Amino acid sequence: MVTAGSRTTPSTVPVVRQGAATARRLLVEMAAQHWNVETDSLSVAKGIITHRTSERTLRYADLSQSAEIADAFQQNVAPDIELTPRMDWTVIGSSVVRPNLRDLVTSTHRYPSDITLPEMLYGKILRPPSYGATLKSIDFSPAEAMPDVVVVRDGAFIGFAAPTTYRAAQALDAVASTARWETVSHPSSDELFDYLKQHVRPGRAQTRGDIAKAVADAHQVLEARYEVAYVQHAPMEPRAATARWQDGKLTVWTGVDGPQRVQGDLARSLGIPTERVRVIVPDMGGGFGGKHTGEAAEEAARLARAARCPVAVHWTRAEEFTWAYFRPAALIESQAALDQNGRLTAWDFTNINAGGSAIDPPYQIPCTRVLSSNSESPLRQGAYRGLAATANNFARESFIDELAQMAAVDPLQFRLQHLQDSRIRTVLEVAAQRFDWATRRAKVTPEIGVGLACGTEKNSVVAACVEVRVDRRKGEFHVSEVCEAFECGPIQNPANLTSQVQGCIMMGMGAASREAIEFKDGKITNAAFSDYRVPRFRDLPKIDVHLVDNTEIPSAGAGETPIIAIAPAIANAIFAATGTPVRSMPIRLPSS
Repeated sequence: MVTAGSRTTPSTVPVVRQGAATARRLLVEMAAQHWNVETDSLSVAKGIITHRTSERTLRYADLSQSAEIADAFQQNVAPDIELTPRMDWTVIGSSVVRPNLRDLVTSTHRYPSDITLPEMLYGKILRPPSYGATLKSIDFSPAEAMPDVVVVRDGAFIGFAAPTTYRAAQALDAVASTARWETVSHPSSDELFDYLKQHVRPGRAQTRGDIAKAVADAHQVLEARYEVAYVQHAPMEPRAATARWQDGKLTVWTGVDGPQRVQGDLARSLGIPTERVRVIVPDMGGGFGGKHTGEAAEEAARLARAARCPVAVHWTRAEEFTWAYFRPAALIESQAALDQNGRLTAWDFTNINAGGSAIDPPYQIPCTRVLSSNSESPLRQGAYRGLAATANNFARESFIDELAQMAAVDPLQFRLQHLQDSRIRTVLEVAAQRFDWATRRAKVTPEIGVGLACGTEKNSVVAACVEVRVDRRKGEFHVSEVCEAFECGPIQNPANLTSQVQGCIMMGMGAASREAIEFKDGKITNAAFSDYRVPRFRDLPKIDVHLVDNTEIPSAGAGETPIIAIAPAIANAIFAATGTPVRSMPIRLPSS
């Protein structure tokens, strides 16, 4: 099972419902057999089976104690079993409070970094001073002279284990001071987008219609370039793992999205059969797509094998910000054409990014060309909440507002004129109505702007309206209000889904407003929360989330799609207030 990619609910809920329906049928049959009655004479409510004629009752708990039910369940899971229709749901579709909520808010819940085992040591790892640096020489004797320290060198891996984190850090520092490294030339964050353009790899374009002719015949043509910086996932809990070897078998406790993948990676790296590796995943303190890989798990396992006792490796904040992977940076170049009626006739979208998520425009345009290419990345990059859709949707929806201005059409109406997807139209209209778009758009000033954006990803749809207050003198802005409408099929747990959307809104605000990885000479220069600014409580705007319940389709992904409309909506609000298009993320306002 992978708890990532917005796949958990769509992939597991149908299976769980099928299993629950099978268990219910078996329990009813057991009750009927117990009373020697027909199953259709029984009713079920809140885990209690009632014989309607005699009013006799049996609890699920009573029947499930039978030794027969486990075997019967394994043999009777039927793929065609009838499920409860949406209109009759009583549990699914209602808000359910997490049973461990008290532990979460009182700091008694245990995360991967809280795991302790008898005789456990703590590990520290020697890391290069910069990206691409190679070790030329090193002296291990300072650490080897420490009687309570285990020194491990396994190929390029160098680590230290000791009874305390402090002692392990002492050993690391003593040896690191003797290391001699060979560094390599590395671009800086100021050179990033030119570097991506210069190192682009061939991609494949998807074309419909004659773009060149549509542009040549156009009444108006607009071109724009959008830049999106690297972003850190910034989880509250950095990577952490505890490893224990026993009888040639490895057990690891760590926070990862895909334990099976990490299990396989550990087996290959350590040269043992997969069945000898067990990965246990406690609740982790945030991931957001940033914990697909098991670096800390492998480091702890290597140290534990050498130390012959359990070892925990807890990455520091600086390690997480430097050596974990980032949301990919992106460079996007767009061109579009309008006819005399202000209708889109051509759309050319070139995306230099790690992926093509949400690259296809949801708008009806006769001639389109979308080209997705990746580039050599100066930093390590990987999955992030919303994947490449965060960058692609930002560029597309910001560009749509520029085109709406060129056509002299309200941004909402411009979108509706070009949308045929009824689901996107619905969330767009719902968000606009709840936000009172028409009234507030008419009252835009140089200090207060409103903007909107919409999009689709993972078969979910979203639309957001925002209000932004702009301080031109300081070159700053503040998001004062967000209204977001979201639809992902039938709603399983409204409270939980609302929390997902709220989290996406705040995370999207961070990437739009401030977050960007800065680097020079192969070193991350803002590898701490003091320098890398994520949203805080004082940044919290008024938030209105409206969930659209669509019972006509299966449940779709919900953990990522709500993020993709936030940055472009903020950008468009600033555009409305200042008259200057926003073409970079994070957004930088010139001070006056």
